[in-house]
Amino acid sequence: MKWLTILSLSLALVIAGLVAAQERQDASAPDGLRPGGTVGQSLPAPPMAGQSRESGREVLNYPEQPPVIPHNIRDYQVDLRSNRCLTCHSRENAVDAGAPMVSTTHFMDRDKQVLAAVSPDRYFCTQCHVPQTDASPIVGNTFRTVDEVLTEALEREGGGQ
Repeated sequence: MKWLTILSLSLALVIAGLVAAQERQDASAPDGLRPGGTVGQSLPAPPMAGQSRESGREVLNYPEQPPVIPHNIRDYQVDLRSNRCLTCHSRENAVDAGAPMVSTTHFMDRDKQVLAAVSPDRYFCTQCHVPQTDASPIVGNTFRTVDEVLTEALEREGGGQ
């Protein structure tokens, strides 16, 4: 009986050693947004997308969509003490700067109470607004605007009669 216990413990130790040896190997990394490489390997990040060559405001795809930022904001300071975006987009400066004024919704708190200044909930612009770039999509997109859906529905309705 004693030798069976010793044999079982030895076998368990051998199996544990094999499992540990396999874990030490550099396993391939899961292919996500940055495919290739191994878990222990650091690959360089893909190049950053450049600013879009198109100027002007993008058409919104759905109600309440935050507009994209059509200009470079690389060195803009947006923190508790300063918000560079408001130098052009504030109520006081928007007309002189030729920039769209911050939406009136940005002056409401979470209880819909109107405030005299931009709400702290809406103060950090890049929580919702992102710079417009010339990056190609990482994954496919089948999003259709409300206008496209309604047009298709009207065509189906009109074509069926």
